[in-house]
Amino acid sequence: MIDSKTVISQVQELQVILHEIHSEGISLSDSFQVAVVIEKLPPLWKDFKNYLKHKRKEMNLEELIVRLRIEEDNRKSEKKGNNSMEVKTNVIEQGPKTNKKRRHGDQNQNQGSNAAKKFKGKCYNCGKNWSQV
Repeated sequence: MIDSKTVISQVQELQVILHEIHSEGISLSDSFQVAVVIEKLPPLWKDFKNYLKHKRKEMNLEELIVRLRIEEDNRKSEKKGNNSMEVKTNVIEQGPKTNKKRRHGDQNQNQGSNAAKKFKGKCYNCGKNWSQV
């Protein structure tokens, strides 16, 4: 199978071929027909093909076609969803960086009283005064 045509249309073509084989008097088991269709899935369906191969429960051709239709519809809706939803980014331009530290609040406020606000307690780890640490 190829990726340019829908999977269901290609499966229908395979069904026509299988019907012609059956009309010639050659009988193929249902599990063989299912295996042929699974093997002929396009390369982009690799994950779904592996999923179908590892299923424990056997399915007939009609059940497989139903699953293929569902998967194809899901893939179509994902493609439509991805096209309408663009990847958007916000670009933030930063100004020139400075080495000055930012000061919060008024810069002139309490400049002389910084020495009075120092903690004058003892260290919790060693018990020494902060001036000795």
